[in-house]
Amino acid sequence: MPARETPAPARRDAHRNRQRLLECARRAFAERGAEAPLDGIARDAGLVVGTLYRHFPTRMDLLCAVLEPKLRDVLDEVAAAAALEDPWAAFSGLLEVLCEAQAGDRAFGDFLARRFSGDDRIEAAHNEICVLAQRVLGRAQEAGVVRRDVTGADLFLVLWAGGHLAEATRHVAPSMWRRHVYLAMDGFRASDRLELPERAWDAGELSRAIAAPGTQAAAKP
Repeated sequence: MPARETPAPARRDAHRNRQRLLECARRAFAERGAEAPLDGIARDAGLVVGTLYRHFPTRMDLLCAVLEPKLRDVLDEVAAAAALEDPWAAFSGLLEVLCEAQAGDRAFGDFLARRFSGDDRIEAAHNEICVLAQRVLGRAQEAGVVRRDVTGADLFLVLWAGGHLAEATRHVAPSMWRRHVYLAMDGFRASDRLELPERAWDAGELSRAIAAPGTQAAAKP
């Protein structure tokens, strides 16, 4: 027998439920980060958690559905900053775009400061940002406007610190992160530089720090 078509009202209900879940998940992840409780998201949407799992079988499915629209916009802004003719403007613009994207959005901060393995699209976006950041850094160093001993890991740590600062001050001074990111950027300038008391991390050390207990984002169902 031919399969019955799903009644239109049922399709509309399913679409409405999915949109409600995404709206509630966007708020919850922005407020609480990638580990926001899924049962709370379902409850805020007025649905049972089983309905959430029918639409999004794993936490990563829901998280990626929430992050993808913002990721597309941020990637466009990052690419625009990287394309600026002036090397310093490109460097400072890229850092400001990324720091602003994570301010007030803990899930996006988790994406920038950690790795969400298990989803090729999210990994590809993360890698694209890293490649662009390294290209911008290299161009600024070749132009002599950013000190030669700055590494990609140093940029990563500015994002990491900026994310924590934005989270700690968002209720009393939501733009305070911007002051300290500018102070950090000024420290990257090639002129009038101090000698750094510690060496830069290599890729292995950075990866171990990201994976340390308390810093790695959960990707559990």
